[in-house]
Amino acid sequence: MRLRVFAVKKKYLKMKTTISAILFLAIIFVFKNLGSEEFKKNNAKDDDKISKDCKYKGLKLYGKIKFVTSFPDIKVQVVESFPDLKVKIVDAFPDDCGKWQIVDAFPDLKVQIVESFPDIKIKFVESFPGKP
Repeated sequence: MRLRVFAVKKKYLKMKTTISAILFLAIIFVFKNLGSEEFKKNNAKDDDKISKDCKYKGLKLYGKIKFVTSFPDIKVQVVESFPDLKVKIVDAFPDDCGKWQIVDAFPDLKVQIVESFPDIKIKFVESFPGKP
């Protein structure tokens, strides 16, 4: 009887040790990946829709823009407060974040203006374009 109890206790301790080791490894994995770029990208807040290099899902938010009514690359809503991006319309050199040159042919980005369910919200400005 004592041997049987001892064997059960030994199995229990072995199982408890295994579970503790798995939990320990899982915790290490989570904390190790908290600082990784992929973790940050996958767990970004809505405030972080636009990356530091002025891209939304790999699409640069500056350059030559064509407004379309169907099949856009990105859908935007024009707002007056709390925009994700401040946009300045320029005639030439749209090479900084938020600078858009309107074109009819060969655009870098096709944009559709919508009233609801936008990908990003923009505000048209006369100065200081870019992320607010």
